[in-house]
Amino acid sequence: MTALNVLGTALLACSFDPLTGFFRDGCCNTDDHDQGTHVVCARVTAEFLAYSRQRGNDLSTPRPEYRFAGLQAGDRWCLCALRWKEALLAGVAPPVHLEATHAKALDSVTLAQLQAHALPAPQTPA
Repeated sequence: MTALNVLGTALLACSFDPLTGFFRDGCCNTDDHDQGTHVVCARVTAEFLAYSRQRGNDLSTPRPEYRFAGLQAGDRWCLCALRWKEALLAGVAPPVHLEATHAKALDSVTLAQLQAHALPAPQTPA
């Protein structure tokens, strides 16, 4: 079965470099084992990375033992839906790629909240 994004269409890839997703498949796919619900495809910002570090999840520091190079502002990453919501309430929510954000995100945040922080949709060649 094809996973859907928050717009009700096929879920697009979030990032292959760095390789993201709960399954490390480049997509914000999820299942019952994904307790963090890593479903929001965001382009992380320096402000969000600092906030996440303050909240106990350092996404900037490389962790070679997990083959994780650390994120830099501008990288795309599948974030936990509730962490994105926390960041929203704190005023530091990073922008999101709606087409690559799993529909499961709507269990935690509204489409309107995501749309208010949406990046422009990628243009397809005519």
